Formats: sequence, structure tokens, C-alpha cells
Amino acid sequence: MSTPILGTLEKVDLRVAWTSEWNGFTPWLANPENLKLLAETVGVDLEFEAQEKQVGPFRADILCKNTIDGSWVLVENQLERTDHTHLGQLLTYAAGLETVTIIWIAERFTEEHRATLDWLNEITTDRFMFFGLEIELWRIGDSAIAPKFNVVSKPNDWSRSVQDSAVKASELSELRKTQLEFWTAFKKYMEEHSNIRCQKPAPQQWMNHSIGRSGFGLASIISSWSSVTQSWDPELRVEFSVSLPNSHRYFELLEAQKAEIQAELGQTLTWSSAPDKRTCKAYVRLSSNFLDRAEWVKEHEWLRANLEGFYRVFAPRIRTLEPTGEGNGFTKHTNDALAP
Repeated sequence: MSTPILGTLEKVDLRVAWTSEWNGFTPWLANPENLKLLAETVGVDLEFEAQEKQVGPFRADILCKNTIDGSWVLVENQLERTDHTHLGQLLTYAAGLETVTIIWIAERFTEEHRATLDWLNEITTDRFMFFGLEIELWRIGDSAIAPKFNVVSKPNDWSRSVQDSAVKASELSELRKTQLEFWTAFKKYMEEHSNIRCQKPAPQQWMNHSIGRSGFGLASIISSWSSVTQSWDPELRVEFSVSLPNSHRYFELLEAQKAEIQAELGQTLTWSSAPDKRTCKAYVRLSSNFLDRAEWVKEHEWLRANLEGFYRVFAPRIRTLEPTGEGNGFTKHTNDALAP
């Protein structure tokens, strides 16, 4: 067996690819393909909103939405090492927004700035998340230059969860404790078996998942109340929802494809669009007792299979869905969402 010929990795100076931040690095990063690489690195589903966006007294390099919960994500990037000026801007952004993720990208992080982000992640609630990323460029021989993000600081979700659980253990009802334990186990299961992302587990009956575009969502639900019998009878549901100022117009376009959508899923959905409610939804249900831990393996598998089916069928449609008032209502959506 012949020995393969291997190349040698060569590090490339950032200025070879970008001569400046504002007309080089920032536009490159705002490109959907490169924003997807960033999203995969930090594990947050990003939908581009604006470039060089005014936020208070400063301009954010890139403004995005977290498509799981609709919260803001601000990206600041530098072609040099981190400095106090950018740190001050990031703190100003965080102070002015109720829920925000800050992503600070630089050629190199000083030790004091990395330590500052670690400290901020320790003292703030999970409404705020701070990421520090160093960017590198590499190539082999005459190959194209390839970017690489290295995470130097990130939220410590595990320690936060431990602290939260310690407090909640003595405060929650038995039902809430079971819900928290169910979702904690389900999130771990999904990380091992699926590309669908889950929000942080909470003691509630639902868990949200990104479907790639803000205003549209997926949710897993464990309910003690039956949506069919309207009585205390536990069930599971997977829901697709639209929650926008003109939700009903979007939903009508999808309902027009009801037969096709249900054929692709291989099952009948319940479609709900009450005129007096902003949120419209379509869902499937399963009668099952989530309070019985012996059922969790089966229930996790059912939720995963239906989440993946809903994502496969609905995600491509909502990327181009616009209520234009003419044609079939599907037009090019300029802010194409990023799949998980």
C-alpha cells in the first residue's frame, strides 16, 4: 500500500483576505454561507437582519436574530487583537437590550478580555450570552484560503444549569420537576441523535426548536390536558407555528398546500388559526403519559421523528413564503435562514 502524499498547513495573515473590517471582513461574514459557519461554531441559529446597524450610540457590525427564540444576536469583528473600545461597545449593546447574545470576533484575544467575557458569563443570567472567537486563515499549498473559528470564551451552560437546578429543586412542584427532567433528558437524546437544536430545558410543558426563520417555529409539547377530549389525559404534540403581525395571511398560504404537506408527512395534521389569536399552528399528537419515566424512550423517539418530519416539510416552504397578494404567495426571501 503506497503512502499518501500529505500537504502542509500554512497559516495566512488576515490582511491577505481582507484589507479592512468595514468593507472586507464584515461583508464577508454577513454572507449566508459564512454566517452559517459562525452559527455552527457557536451553536446558535442565526438569521441575518442588518449590517452596520445603529444600536444606541454605536453601530453594530452585524445584527442577527436567534431563530429559536427571536432574541437579538450582535456580532462585532476585528482584524486585530481585542481592545477596550470594542469591549465598551459590547457592554453598551448588552445594557440596551433585554435579551441578547454577543459574539466578539478578533484576530487574537488578550488574556484580560477573555477573562472579562468569562466573568460576564458567570455573573449574568441566561438572558445574556457572551462568545469570544479568534479567526484564523489556513491553506495547503496553492489551495483556496479556508477560515477557522476558535472559541476562546463561551457561556458555561452546564454550571448555570446546576445552579438553577439546585434552586428549583426545593421550589418546583412535582409536575414542574418532572417536566424539567423530561426536557433535560430529551435535549441530551437530541444532541446524540438529531440535528434539530433544542432550547435550554425549563420546567414547562414545551421546548422550542429553530426552523430557520424568525416568526416561525417548532415546538415539542408534553401536556397533562388532552386537546381531543378536553380533559386531564396526558399527550405529546409536535407543533409548527406562525407568530407574526400578519400570521393568518402566511398560514393561509400553507393551508392551501394542506393535502401536499400531509402527504409528504404521511399523516393528518390539526390546523388551528383562530381569528382572535395571533399565533396559527399545525400539529400532530400522541396520547402518552410523560409522567411515567418508563415511557420516555418511546416518547423521545416519537418527538424526534416528528420534529425532523416537520422540519423537512415546512422549512423549505417558509424560506420563500411571502403573502404577496398574487400568484401562489411564494417569493424569494432575501434573508435565507440557516438550517441546523
